[in-house]
Amino acid sequence: MPRALPRALRYLIVAATALTPTLARPEMTEGLPAPQPSSTPRAVIEMFTSQGCSDCPAADVLLKQYLDQSNVIGLSLPVDYWDYLGWKDTLAGPRNAERQREYAKRFDTGTVYTPQAVVNGAAEVLGSSQSEIDRALRATETALGSSRVPVHFWHYGASIIIETGGAPPGTEPKEATIWLAVVQKSVEVPVKGGENNGKTLTYYNVVRELTPVGLWNGRPATIRLARAAVMRPETEDLVVLIQEANAGPIIGAARLGD
Repeated sequence: MPRALPRALRYLIVAATALTPTLARPEMTEGLPAPQPSSTPRAVIEMFTSQGCSDCPAADVLLKQYLDQSNVIGLSLPVDYWDYLGWKDTLAGPRNAERQREYAKRFDTGTVYTPQAVVNGAAEVLGSSQSEIDRALRATETALGSSRVPVHFWHYGASIIIETGGAPPGTEPKEATIWLAVVQKSVEVPVKGGENNGKTLTYYNVVRELTPVGLWNGRPATIRLARAAVMRPETEDLVVLIQEANAGPIIGAARLGD
């Protein structure tokens, strides 16, 4: 979705384009090490949550249970539209709510709500319901199984290398965005107002930035980024997503170092 980017990340995208175009050519990857082995996650779970929502703490704890499974990537995306209830969410930003609204259009839910879990970009369910999330995991894993795109993602000196595969045989590729999520693994927040007043809440894999760094059109791609331009002092991990359209199915994903 079109939006203004922080100066550092605008520079990052320009630098990445100059170094390595989205469609990799042999001369652009010359001298790079061979791709590192990466596991293909079963699922990406995006949890839209809020410190001002009394039903959200249960969903945040549930997300941690899925994070403990090595084949699931979970992301917390705090939203700010409950701030008027008496507590300003300290982790939220309007971009997360924008992303959720894109999903609302796609799924025709009519509105946004919390807690909401979006599974593999292909199904939305109540974020505090383990049974609903499990059903969505099974359904989307089956539906997207034949279209999964391998992603390799690793450190190389002062750079971060993202390498994607091409479209699986027999599939018709759709243009997709390569997203880079900058993640803080754990954040503890003492809430001093609103519906969760007096509680100390813990959030896991909090997305501090979600930025498009390239396009995928069915052909293998390599992107090389300067690590110093990506990481922030409070962030500890990076996640790559390959997602069709603005808010379509997520057909590829990887954690840094997986």
